[in-house]
Amino acid sequence: MELALCSSSSSTPTSVLSIKYRDRSISPIPNNLIKFHTYKYKYKYTTEDGNGRPSSLTATPPTMLSNGYAGRGSTSSSSQNQIYRRQDSCLVIPPPNAKKPRAIIKFLGGAFIGAVPELTYSYLIEQLAKEGFLIISVPYNVTFDHAHAAKQVYERFHACLDSILTSGLPYANLTPAQLVDLPLFSVGHSNGALLQALTGSYFSEKIPKANAIISYNNRPATEAVPYFEQLGPLVRQMMPVVQASPVYSLARNASGDAWKLLLDTAGAMIPDGDQESLVSLTKFVDQLPSVLNQVTEGISEFRPTPSENRDCFKSSYNVQHTLLVKFNSDTIDETDLLEETLKPRVEFIGGTLEKVQLSGNHITPCIQEPKWQVGYVYTPADAIAQGLKTISLNETRELSKTISNWFRRFED
Repeated sequence: MELALCSSSSSTPTSVLSIKYRDRSISPIPNNLIKFHTYKYKYKYTTEDGNGRPSSLTATPPTMLSNGYAGRGSTSSSSQNQIYRRQDSCLVIPPPNAKKPRAIIKFLGGAFIGAVPELTYSYLIEQLAKEGFLIISVPYNVTFDHAHAAKQVYERFHACLDSILTSGLPYANLTPAQLVDLPLFSVGHSNGALLQALTGSYFSEKIPKANAIISYNNRPATEAVPYFEQLGPLVRQMMPVVQASPVYSLARNASGDAWKLLLDTAGAMIPDGDQESLVSLTKFVDQLPSVLNQVTEGISEFRPTPSENRDCFKSSYNVQHTLLVKFNSDTIDETDLLEETLKPRVEFIGGTLEKVQLSGNHITPCIQEPKWQVGYVYTPADAIAQGLKTISLNETRELSKTISNWFRRFED
């Protein structure tokens, strides 16, 4: 790989103009997509010929004048300050700066990762909070029984919401009077989108005014899990081995320091002192044996089946306004099928159903802000990392902005 660089003796950091890889030229990273650190350097050139061309360049440790990103070897201010509080079995994320919320959002993540949304959806949730929403995220464990999961999430959410509407959020300077009349919306991604749709069909009271369904997916188990029908006998033989495994035991009983080391290696982060996050991670590890146990018990399909869910939506979906969000590179998305299913019902109840397609893929809502800090010398790797980081985060920010703007229509 060759990098075409532009440098000068001024304090402007070196920037990448173009990249050449395997004889192919890659378009330069647009300047408006790169947010640079600004440093004050003292340069010293050493020349070897009469043309005054530098053969080497050294720089004294810089003084940082502005910092657009944080990462390699450091943490950002947003990660140093815990943005969520645990209340009952939910995570509560108020708007920053004690701002009165526009509305309340019930948030559900996808299968498995929905158990730890503070790690897997933290960037999207933070963006929605910055848009002025009070977020109540309900962690849940994956299961083949979607009906049970939807009802359990409904109960946990409303237990938390009732507590908030009674006592307010004193740590965020929000009183019950400021919250009691706020509209209620919901956002669900992947399996969480399915659970939000089921909740809107199982219940007719205390349901959201508007639903944002992201990357809906509800394939049969035989399609969602390849060779699922053959897994039962194999799992029955393997479960004693899995449960006796020292790796599984270590994962379940890992100390807080071990978890933090593992997560920092993966680029995630748990705020210091948040022991509840460690509890969530233990529950996250416990999900796989729980699912495998269901397989050994002879479960061969989700309950209800995908076709039964669609029939339920056609006859009972009660959410007045629904936004369907799909991504242009999502190969497992079933949003179009859901649109076809919901349309007659939404028209019957006099509601609205809209669909948008955004740039991204199935994991765009889970994109996290990677940690990367420029060293003493700004290198091409720094420029590339910052450029790629900005591009990936742009899609998640666009998702947040799309949801925010759409919800605004129903806040009165």
